Amino acid sequence: MKRLLLVGGSAGLMGLAIFMATPARIEARDYGQTGQAFPVIEPDLLSTIEARLKRAEASGELARTNEMFAKRVEAKVRRPTPVAGISPATEPREWTYDPTVQLEHDIRDQKGNLIGRAGQRINPLDFVAIRQALVFVDGDDVDQIAWATGRFTDLNAKIIFVSGSPIEEMTNRKRRFYFDQEGKLTSRFGIEHTPAVVQQNGRMMRVSEQVVKKGRAG
Repeated sequence: MKRLLLVGGSAGLMGLAIFMATPARIEARDYGQTGQAFPVIEPDLLSTIEARLKRAEASGELARTNEMFAKRVEAKVRRPTPVAGISPATEPREWTYDPTVQLEHDIRDQKGNLIGRAGQRINPLDFVAIRQALVFVDGDDVDQIAWATGRFTDLNAKIIFVSGSPIEEMTNRKRRFYFDQEGKLTSRFGIEHTPAVVQQNGRMMRVSEQVVKKGRAG
């Protein structure tokens, strides 16, 4: 068996060598049509969209869709998605937050002067003062709202909802409220319960979660 395989392999190599040594002759031939051919028909995408929009407008579907979309946007603005994972405080808690950041790249002013070098650690509180407290409350909890509005004014605090409708409360109470969109602030400060208060304390921010008993918000 080994002899047969060896002979076969030698013959194959010899045939390959002869093929490589022989000048190649390439001829082009017309083999005719082997199958049925069809013309390529591709509709104009813009024309198709325009036609559908015209049909939707004529039937009133477009107006209904726009109205439904506007109502959804309005509802989202009036009552944003609540911040997940926030619950009423059942015991007081307090800690400090260090706002120091490390620069990822050099920062220069409009004249090209270096004002911050990559890797440098900077504390924003060395340059600015946070004069208003940040007060986080559940906007659907009347006791928490009463607690916050009874202790803080628009001058010394920003009252920030984690749920509820700040627009409705602004109308009812004639003062400004905010909303922690996507929980960015509560997540940054590590807040898990409300009400919570964030205030500057030197080069740090002091964060405290406070307990409000039902019916005793004053």
